[in-house]
Amino acid sequence: MKKADLVAQIAEKSGLSKADAERALKGFTEAVVEALQNGDEVPLQGLGKFEVRERAARKGINPATKEQIDIPASKVPAFKASSSLKALLKK
Repeated sequence: MKKADLVAQIAEKSGLSKADAERALKGFTEAVVEALQNGDEVPLQGLGKFEVRERAARKGINPATKEQIDIPASKVPAFKASSSLKALLKK
């Protein structure tokens, strides 16, 4: 599904115009990004939660040179689906 398809679905299901639906989607994504930047989780009932996970520093191998490299610790965004969403997808 492309962004335009998602905007059209939101507009259809909510009764908003496509322009309003696009602004709502943009506002939602900005709010989620801001919350994650602040280290907060974003739980959505029945869907799941967005969270930040920390990856530890580790050793890796450069595939081009086969040289061992150090990969620094990092923070990555993650989404964990709720059990109700998982159950819906099993049908």
